[in-house]
Amino acid sequence: MAVGDRVDRVDAIAKVTGKARYTDDFFRPGTLVAKYLRSSIAHGRVTGLSVEKARELEGVEAVFTYEDVPPIKVATAGHPYSLDPAHADVADKLLLTDRIKHLGDEIAIVVAENELIADEALALVEVEYEEYPALTTPEKILAPDARKIHEDSSNVVGEHQYECGGKLDEAFELADLIHEEQYYTAMVQHVHLENHTALAYMDDLDHIVVISSTQIPHIARRVVGQALGIPWGRVRVIKPYIGGGFGNKQDVILEPMVAFLTSKLDGQPVRLTLSREECMLCTRNRHPMDFEVKLGMKEDGTAVARMVDVISMTGGYASHGHSIVAAGGSKSCLLYPRMTIGYHARTLYANIPVGGAMRAYGSPQITFAIESAMDDAARKLGVDPVEMRIKNAARQGDINPFSKLPISSCGLVECLEKGRSLIRWDEKREDYRNHKSGKIRYGLGVACFSYGTGTYPVCVEIAGARIILNQDGSIHVQTGATEIGQGSDTAVAQMAAKTLGIPVENVHIVSTQDTDVTPFDTGAYASRQAYVVGNAVYKAATELKQKILDYAALLTGFPAASLDLKGESIVNITDNNTSVISLNDLALSSYYDKEKGGQLTADVSHKTTTNAPSFGCTFVDVAVDIPLCKVTINEIYNIHDSGVIINPVMAKGQVEGGMAMGIGAALSEQVLIDQETGRVHNNNMLDYKVPTFTDVPDIHHDFVETVEPTASYGNKSLGEPPIISPPPAIRNAILDATGVAVNELPMSPQVLFKAFKSHGLLKP
Repeated sequence: MAVGDRVDRVDAIAKVTGKARYTDDFFRPGTLVAKYLRSSIAHGRVTGLSVEKARELEGVEAVFTYEDVPPIKVATAGHPYSLDPAHADVADKLLLTDRIKHLGDEIAIVVAENELIADEALALVEVEYEEYPALTTPEKILAPDARKIHEDSSNVVGEHQYECGGKLDEAFELADLIHEEQYYTAMVQHVHLENHTALAYMDDLDHIVVISSTQIPHIARRVVGQALGIPWGRVRVIKPYIGGGFGNKQDVILEPMVAFLTSKLDGQPVRLTLSREECMLCTRNRHPMDFEVKLGMKEDGTAVARMVDVISMTGGYASHGHSIVAAGGSKSCLLYPRMTIGYHARTLYANIPVGGAMRAYGSPQITFAIESAMDDAARKLGVDPVEMRIKNAARQGDINPFSKLPISSCGLVECLEKGRSLIRWDEKREDYRNHKSGKIRYGLGVACFSYGTGTYPVCVEIAGARIILNQDGSIHVQTGATEIGQGSDTAVAQMAAKTLGIPVENVHIVSTQDTDVTPFDTGAYASRQAYVVGNAVYKAATELKQKILDYAALLTGFPAASLDLKGESIVNITDNNTSVISLNDLALSSYYDKEKGGQLTADVSHKTTTNAPSFGCTFVDVAVDIPLCKVTINEIYNIHDSGVIINPVMAKGQVEGGMAMGIGAALSEQVLIDQETGRVHNNNMLDYKVPTFTDVPDIHHDFVETVEPTASYGNKSLGEPPIISPPPAIRNAILDATGVAVNELPMSPQVLFKAFKSHGLLKP
């Protein structure tokens, strides 16, 4: 049995020994270096641009400006193509522009023999601007006299509202307590280890080849074709090993530009690699959001109504735009489904860095607001926060009020009970009643989450798998499922091994995605990979196994129905599993017998039309140093219902990594933006406070395994959910320890200082 086993990652040795080849390890002779000229203002237009001196510099191959690029606006978001134009992403991005939407916007690009010459050439470019007031807050953006950030579009990128589960006004009338509060989450950055980088050249067939660190190679191919106005089939995108993405590489950021450059330079190879400062300023970030939450509760802790009004700021370009705040809102309906829910969301353009997909896609922000409000209400009612959540938590068979579909698997109540036991909630809660004064105060916090698995029915969910029986009896598996460090290659190997009935070490995975040969798949996002590709792998492996058994029947004379594949042999199940032929001998025969057989292979494309929700919670024990405004996490647990766990070791890594990111968002991480100028103060690793390994406490986790019936292997999402609930759990623990409700992220020492001072905990 391969699924559920602690199988070593198939890419582990290559990565730890340095053999793994990433984008920057691919080299072609004569490769040129490209560098952007970026705007030094956040809002305005270019009125003068002189590049002659740069073009004349020795070693400079070319300089292109906004006047040289195709006048084609594209949508950069890594979503599947939509046949419905009304559902398409906003196409608002040119390769280069003279209309500045955010600090660092791309105005021109230099191509030179090396990086030093490119830097020297950039310094020779002269730019003049007409600068406009930077629109950086909702109040400024929505003001009646506010300038349009995009001349042909409103500053409101998207807006929607709904009620589900009943009539909201009537539900609030049933409440004994109505809690209303505002919450805020800041912009944070992905800080993936490998910066954005891409290389492009033209092959002998005049096709453009792009090697890129991308989560979405097949989507990147399409967007490159759209941006250059060429047939998509003329573009080939290769994705090698990737050093992390977390959603930032679910946007098509560099690929169209390098494709454009090589097409203009007779196919010469051109590399474009962003610095860390550029990645933090000019790629994508998590959307900052402002919330107004109204929560109606019965006095026994039953939730009857919730209304959330949210403004999300997507920055200078739409990117994923309104879909993030829309997705976060719909997924939150699953958490406490037996209540009436209202939701109103707006997404705004702003003269700040662009917001895009980031791990958990809107759910961390919305869950922070909802779970903070839940604890605030519990405190007002005098109800235990865990008991209140158990009372309202989703259960198997509940109806999702948003989709009207039943929840087919759910272990949220069991997660809460397990977490309460692991952290010794009742015992510590009683003990900490005596630690609510003095300089060091102790508290406990809890928060829950719900999340989806994939994007259906909003987007198509398609995955392909090709499995080939090799001459030696091993198999090769090729999928479009994009390995970006999350372990999907290993999960695919385990799934294929289980269905075929062979040892997992006999499964060879082709990790590199190449759009010319790889089965189609939309990429790594939405925690979809193991769930969606799992269905394709199951179908392909089942088909190949049947072909193997049919050929074994032809060779041995036994009926195929009496045969099975176990390990490395075909066995007769009617004769005590006696081996009738080895898989190796069968494979050799299929390839080399002069009359019989042929290559045994299965090639499947499958569309998944379900979306399985996962659930879980975080429990945390903190100590708050009031004078230092410092939070120390003494103990923290994430408990997950992610269905069947494919690989416990990889699952542990996913949970621990996500929790570490959640802790960073909770306590320190924030992109600091000057509200007057739109300037970013900390787009570097010195000033942006991402936690290091010394800042992250010991992290604990556990699972409540359910079996998801819509998944071929019983699994559901795990990659993104671990980041969702740590921030509100930590916030609620601070509230428990100090009595101070901190309603914004991050809860940095500066924020805590203001909150503690306003509540009289810090004396002048």
